[in-house]
Amino acid sequence: MGPNIVTGKRSLRSARGFTLIELMIVMSIIVTLATVGLVQYRQSVLFAREAVLRSDLRDMREAIDQYYADKNQDPQGLEDLVTYGYMRAIPVDPFTNSAETWQTVPSEPDPANPTATLGIRDVKSGSELAAIDGSNYADW
Repeated sequence: MGPNIVTGKRSLRSARGFTLIELMIVMSIIVTLATVGLVQYRQSVLFAREAVLRSDLRDMREAIDQYYADKNQDPQGLEDLVTYGYMRAIPVDPFTNSAETWQTVPSEPDPANPTATLGIRDVKSGSELAAIDGSNYADW
């Protein structure tokens, strides 16, 4: 309602503001939107961590293959990849937050050379968590 012609004041009904019901509806909408946003944020962080893990595993496996191609033997540990310049540093596992938790898979003995020193042939995550697709990160 507009101003009262006689007194020039607004009526009390229009000056009160929002009702409690209106405020509750707005607050419930805000909480719902915040919850959806938080779930999406957590999901995107998990996707990003999985992508980093895949990339780190690929890079370390390529470095192991390059080491073998150059030296005709597997590296004794991940540190050899850094020492001989195949990697700048051992990456941090995004799920364990440590570069020390990588699980190495030993190479198979060579029947043609049974006295050869065994090294590592593969690397896996040290995490015991399950991925979004249900597989374990340690099986990647």
